[in-house]
Amino acid sequence: MWKSRALRRTAAVLVGMSAILAGTTTAVAEPEPAAPAIPAAPLVPLPPEFDPAFYRPAADVIANTQPGGLIAARQVNVANFGIIPLNVDAWQVSYRSNNTAGQPIPAVATVLKPRGVAPEPRKLLSVQIAEDSLAGYCAPSYALQHLSVAAFAGQIVAPAEFIFAQAALQQGWAVVIPDHQGPNSAYAAGPLAGRITLDGIRAATAFEPLGVGAQAPVGMYGYSGGALATQHAAELKQSYAPELNVVASATGGNGPDLGAALNMANNQATAGLVLAAVIGLTREYPYFAEYIDRNIDPLGRALMIAKNPLCVQYQSMLLPFIDLKGLLWSAAGDPMRNPAVQRVMEETRLGKTVPDMPMFIWHSRWDEILPLGSANQMVDTYCADPRANVQYTRDWASEHIVAEVSGGPAALLWLRDRLNGVPAQPGCSTTDVASMAAAPGVLPYAGSVLGETVMSLFGKPIGS
Repeated sequence: MWKSRALRRTAAVLVGMSAILAGTTTAVAEPEPAAPAIPAAPLVPLPPEFDPAFYRPAADVIANTQPGGLIAARQVNVANFGIIPLNVDAWQVSYRSNNTAGQPIPAVATVLKPRGVAPEPRKLLSVQIAEDSLAGYCAPSYALQHLSVAAFAGQIVAPAEFIFAQAALQQGWAVVIPDHQGPNSAYAAGPLAGRITLDGIRAATAFEPLGVGAQAPVGMYGYSGGALATQHAAELKQSYAPELNVVASATGGNGPDLGAALNMANNQATAGLVLAAVIGLTREYPYFAEYIDRNIDPLGRALMIAKNPLCVQYQSMLLPFIDLKGLLWSAAGDPMRNPAVQRVMEETRLGKTVPDMPMFIWHSRWDEILPLGSANQMVDTYCADPRANVQYTRDWASEHIVAEVSGGPAALLWLRDRLNGVPAQPGCSTTDVASMAAAPGVLPYAGSVLGETVMSLFGKPIGS
């Protein structure tokens, strides 16, 4: 649109010059006004709680916008850990999505464009960062900005995982990073996160300055809490956003069964993290919120109040090793048998639909947060369908955090082939490896990513 306007203005000038030179009085149409400039966000970014005009537009505006439709956009400056600016083009886009009840809600994503020229259409990677938090200032759109204080306020995961988005930018790909927990920070509400992710891809492909057309090849990447959003998006894509050209999905540290994760965490070090997920689910499922409110004991209620304003680091540290099930009064014994609990576990369970795209899935053999058995079961469910295309790897020399470091580069290499049009190996495969870091090409690729990242800290344009 902007290019066509520029051409029309140039043509008008040429016609006018020709008329003058010919001594004629040819009328020249008034040139169209230039497209409005995209405003810039405040130099010192405001967290969503103090920026309602952008994060919570008027209800009628949201309702009158199609899912994935753009509402507003603004330029932002992104940085590593809020300190060191990156030499890329970056914007925030506000768009419409839908909650679990089918009602319109606002959503926000960060979109990034590397420097340099890329083949048209530019490839797009949707990176779902593991927010795993309960407050708006923990969202990636704020945490990734220059002069954000999120990294110092407990949101350590978003800045750390931002390296994977930078690896994509170094390939010349555009990147979209949605705030997939939504306006109420509904941590662990997987189907909500999947819809917000798909609508974020819609918004990114419609945002002209990003240079990604509707038919551009799209990949999706996520780990842990980000894998939850990514895998739900993969399962929902065919029914919710069939027009999107999503060619591949890569997820690691998967949590397809939240009930299994809670059982594993009960009385263990990760109990605080999983309790936050329970709180997040109450924000998206009213019947579950009613059950928790009716049955939570005084200690549990105090913990919910204390955790509400916290990002992942601090809310995870708040009372680990707690008996999560013991926080609920339940005449029926194990609260996991309660109909409300079983219903929310079923609504958020993965493995209901076989995604219509190739999938790269990996998991640590010794994952201490999300049980390996659930990931195995999800893959087995997919692969019972002959249409499934899954490459599944189990890493034996890692735990939850190390598995992202060792497996992320392999996942990005696999995504690169898919985005370049190289077909995935058909069918399903399951492989056990000592370490995914030892796969062919992974260490050189990881080294190049690290080298480019270090150079970017000194101002080198990313993707040039």
